[in-house]
Amino acid sequence: MLEPVRSSITVVEKVTAEAPASIVVLQSLQLQQIPGVNLDDRLRMVPGFSLFRRSSSLVAHPTTQGLSLRGLGSTGASRTLVLWDGIPANDPFGGWVYWTRLAPEQIDSVEVSRGASTSIFGDRAMGGVISLFSRPAESGRLFGSYEYGNRATHAGSLGYAHIWPTRGPKIALSGQGRAFTTNGYYIIPEVNRGSVDREAGIRFAAGDARLDLLGLQNRLFLKFDLLAEDRENGTQLQRNSTQIGNIAAHYFHERQRDGISVLAYHTRLEFHSSFSTITNNRNTERPSFNQRVPAEGTGAAGFWKHTASAWNSMFGADLNRVEGYSIDSLFPPGQRAGGGSQLQHGYFTQWNAKTGPVQLFAGGRYQVTGQDSHFFSPSAGATAAKGRWRARGSLYRSFRAPTLNELFREFRAGTAVTRANDQLKPESVFGIEAGLDYSLESGRLSVTGFRSSLKDLITNVTLSSTPALVVRQRQNAAEALAQGVEAEFRYRWRNWQSELGYMFVESRFSTGPRTPQVPKHQGSAQFTWTKNRTLVSFGARSSALQFEDDLNRFLLPGYATFHISAQHRLHSHLSVIAAFENLFDREYWVGFSTIPAIGAPRLWRAGLRWDGRLW
Repeated sequence: MLEPVRSSITVVEKVTAEAPASIVVLQSLQLQQIPGVNLDDRLRMVPGFSLFRRSSSLVAHPTTQGLSLRGLGSTGASRTLVLWDGIPANDPFGGWVYWTRLAPEQIDSVEVSRGASTSIFGDRAMGGVISLFSRPAESGRLFGSYEYGNRATHAGSLGYAHIWPTRGPKIALSGQGRAFTTNGYYIIPEVNRGSVDREAGIRFAAGDARLDLLGLQNRLFLKFDLLAEDRENGTQLQRNSTQIGNIAAHYFHERQRDGISVLAYHTRLEFHSSFSTITNNRNTERPSFNQRVPAEGTGAAGFWKHTASAWNSMFGADLNRVEGYSIDSLFPPGQRAGGGSQLQHGYFTQWNAKTGPVQLFAGGRYQVTGQDSHFFSPSAGATAAKGRWRARGSLYRSFRAPTLNELFREFRAGTAVTRANDQLKPESVFGIEAGLDYSLESGRLSVTGFRSSLKDLITNVTLSSTPALVVRQRQNAAEALAQGVEAEFRYRWRNWQSELGYMFVESRFSTGPRTPQVPKHQGSAQFTWTKNRTLVSFGARSSALQFEDDLNRFLLPGYATFHISAQHRLHSHLSVIAAFENLFDREYWVGFSTIPAIGAPRLWRAGLRWDGRLW
């Protein structure tokens, strides 16, 4: 049987809020059925999920790993908030996500809420929220795996968890780490390659540790995670590296009708990247500048939830301060620096009441955005259920403040230079959506229509374009409108499970051109067969054409890729696993800057995995 339709958003642990939205929930088993080293490649099966460009985080520059949902587009910074156990996972300087921090095998569930249908979340949640939840600790659980793949790929992981019963709260300790290395692949088509081109490879190590105190009315966790990665960006001189660490704590107290939750976190990172100038024939390369970005972010939030017989309410406040600097060493010798700090704080409330089959929602958030500006985000909605049907609708207003990266950091990608702009102001969205859910014990269909009106959209505006150099600048461009429909279908029959997803979106600037990096059509399909100790999953995802730039001059054709994964249990806790991505080795474009950039070729991995209790 399928799980019932999810009608609530999990903010952190036991803190939940009802929402008039379609919430996609992916459990750990579903995530394991989709190939991909990092979580972003697996979440691409959700319609509307996309990074700034089509490329995988496996080889993409970290500054292009901003996340977008529902066709809002992106400039590298995320228009979607990503939470990991309730703690923001977005980079404090640029808003992008380091997907290498997140081990897919250690994620218990993922909740995807598209649209800002509640006022609980503030900055970066204008496109929605993706919440990741770590696997809960189990007594004596040991996890370990090793995989080998083509292109000199090696991946290993190891984790352990245990719970100690005491007279008071139970004490749980868990920790895990993973390491990965690959030579990668060429990101330039063979016909365009020159002597400067190299494979784009990556090496990284990441880990986290968590201590939980689990009481009947009080719960507390302390958590620490660390990432170190080194990337080769496809040429002799271009590479980048990142070190990032985060420490967080969360306390929850529950009474009969009330719950109080407080969380706090601190993040530090050091980012280095080298940039170069390449001749048209790609046979000569010279350094243009080396960049260093030290940054940190500190935040806290508090929630109070009250539950009554016919209504629920939540009140809260949050605060976030970020500071970072972009320091460039130029060639010929010189230095360029920019940066600063940004302080945001917000106050919000969310309320819902039920009368018969109808449930009503209302909320509001007042935010100080950190640039001497204020923003009010109201939301309202309703749901009605009858038998197997559930109708829902909502309208809302939300925002995203410009990041320090957009305000102060200049960068170069190939022959395209993008300049910073310290005069940027927050972008906003006014959205309205309506949908239907139909549920059976073994099947479910959800359809949602949406309309998002964007104002002061921050995008890369082309200032000049020649075969040798394209100059762009981040600007609050003209207004834009994204409207469309998304549909999801799940069905289970005997040993089979099928999942289909589709999104159509028409996203354009008010001046006419289509919003860059947004395809009109996206689709995915996944078919899984399970019997006894064997699981085989086959899937596909497709994307229609999209444009690289705001002038719609550089076209990225549509494409489709297929994947397959299998696992067989050799023992109650030991499995052999194998996975193929881009099964038919399709070459497709993920970017264009006078010459195209291409996505991953066929990749495969195979190995062993142990997952079970030692006693």
